[in-house]
Amino acid sequence: MKLLSRNIIKKLSKKKLKISFAESCTGGLLSSAITSVSGSSKVFNLGLIPYSNESKIKVLKVSKKIIKKYGAVSEQVCKAMTINVSKIGKTNMSVSVTGITGPSGGTRKKPVGLVYVGIKKANKISIKKYLFKNKGRSYIQKATVNKCLGLILSTLK
Repeated sequence: MKLLSRNIIKKLSKKKLKISFAESCTGGLLSSAITSVSGSSKVFNLGLIPYSNESKIKVLKVSKKIIKKYGAVSEQVCKAMTINVSKIGKTNMSVSVTGITGPSGGTRKKPVGLVYVGIKKANKISIKKYLFKNKGRSYIQKATVNKCLGLILSTLK
């Protein structure tokens, strides 16, 4: 993870890009992965943890209607989080994560392990859907962070 983070920081610096995160189900682990590396302050601008629907609405300005219609764990909410954290952080790159890490909270349609990751660079937005094995909260969170770091790197190529 540290090596991925180092590479990300180097690439962001080289391209003179700044990044911000909105993490729901990872609770700050993604921000921690980046900020644990020296030099991250040059590229990392902001990390928000809008864990509740209320904070997604009030802090991240995600529409209450979108959350009500699609649920907090959805492609639509993930996209809104990605766009809005980029605006709030005034960054040209942003990542957002929303998902169900369990052990409860999952349903047949949205099982534990379902995670959406949004990534935005300039005006290009990509939302990816993942279904991680239900091996516990910690496993799902770490797997999500690893996916995010990989996505950031591939977006920077």
